[in-house]
Amino acid sequence: MKVRQTGFIVALAVFAIDQFTKWWVTGPLGISHIGDQLVLLPVFNFTYTENNGISLGLFNATTEVGRWMLVALTSAIAVGVAYWMGREKNRIDQMALGLVLGGALGNIIDRVRHGYVVDFADLHFGAFRPFLIFNVGDAAISIAVVILLLRAFLSRKDQETGSGPEERHEHA
Repeated sequence: MKVRQTGFIVALAVFAIDQFTKWWVTGPLGISHIGDQLVLLPVFNFTYTENNGISLGLFNATTEVGRWMLVALTSAIAVGVAYWMGREKNRIDQMALGLVLGGALGNIIDRVRHGYVVDFADLHFGAFRPFLIFNVGDAAISIAVVILLLRAFLSRKDQETGSGPEERHEHA
């Protein structure tokens, strides 16, 4: 498989899993109204909510104009990520960008279809919630950002110390 295809395959998988889990939770499980909840574990529930904004509830779009502006903005970002992914040579970065693209596309589709993004994953420790309620696409994007940041910082450190992959192999 070509390296450049890897990210697009990851994006397709994340998109499919995101949409399937949203369908499963809101359809067969019947968790489809604000506040509906299914307790799965003492620290994890499915709790239905609708996100009118983007990450962390920022830029709430409660009007039709706001909704379509968010669709346009997130679509432009998705196109930029796809372009970057198509040019990226590093397989790990490709996969991380695929996580971002797949998650973004899942959330864009929700916003187009419903006017909001369906969120349901509720991690909590008693009353403490380290995250807002999220979905598979949100999780994929968050994980990808951490991977990309770690890779950027570790790559920079390797370049500054002269211990990049080439140098490490020479000393082995």
